[in-house]
Amino acid sequence: MSDLPASARVTVVSVCFNSMAVLPDMLASVPAGTPVVLVDNASTDAAAVAELAGARGARLVRNAENRGFGVACNQGAAQAETEFVLFLNPDAQLMPDTLDELVAAAERHPHASAMNPRIAEADGSAYFKRHSHLMPRAEKMPRGWPEADREVTVLSGAALFVRRADFEAVGGFDPEIFLYHEDDDLSRRLRSERGPLMFVRAALVQHLGGRSSVRSPEVAALKAWHMGRSRVYAARKHGQKFAFGRALLQAAAQLLSPAVLLSKRKRAKQWAFFRAVLASRKPG
Repeated sequence: MSDLPASARVTVVSVCFNSMAVLPDMLASVPAGTPVVLVDNASTDAAAVAELAGARGARLVRNAENRGFGVACNQGAAQAETEFVLFLNPDAQLMPDTLDELVAAAERHPHASAMNPRIAEADGSAYFKRHSHLMPRAEKMPRGWPEADREVTVLSGAALFVRRADFEAVGGFDPEIFLYHEDDDLSRRLRSERGPLMFVRAALVQHLGGRSSVRSPEVAALKAWHMGRSRVYAARKHGQKFAFGRALLQAAAQLLSPAVLLSKRKRAKQWAFFRAVLASRKPG
């Protein structure tokens, strides 16, 4: 057991993409003395991010182009020298004792490789990742936060706490996954190669959800395109049957939904998702 305070044992890594609307509140929630690395993926507000990072004493990694969430997380983690890394979305906020509780849980569960705290939505409701397209339905977990610490089958990347040694041992996030399902893929590899995944009941993170970047048809289409590609790639990687066919059926069903006709943003999103899945079909 280390004598260092939790704030000195954890590096917070956050990936920014036009996130200035939420980034100041996230940084303000991080306890003093905690190393923070911001990785800016070619935001249009990059100058403001740099100014904020300087004012808050955060280390800044600036990318000349958007390299994707997983690659940017790897860049941030490469700057860390602490025992633990917490990957935290810009639209998330820590409670004063969040890091203390996560580090304490790591001490209680020394064989666990990575953890999620309780993640609360903006309205206070419970968010709990209970399933993934990369795993069998038999591993699907019950809805809602577990009543106590327990092993889980997959983790959310919104607030993913990991032992740095385990993260490095599995090679970090898969650089082939630009956006979406990268946390599922990492979870599955950590669980199979390094140790159990845990839910930590006492630790809490507030997550605004979907506010890490601006909302527009263009941004929605960009995200949906990468979601479609990642869905097929990651499902194939983890041996899921009919990865392309299942994704295509879902994409077609969503595209034909009446709700899509009423929203320019939803039309852009679902059309991009459909095209990305279609583009993932293997030749021959």
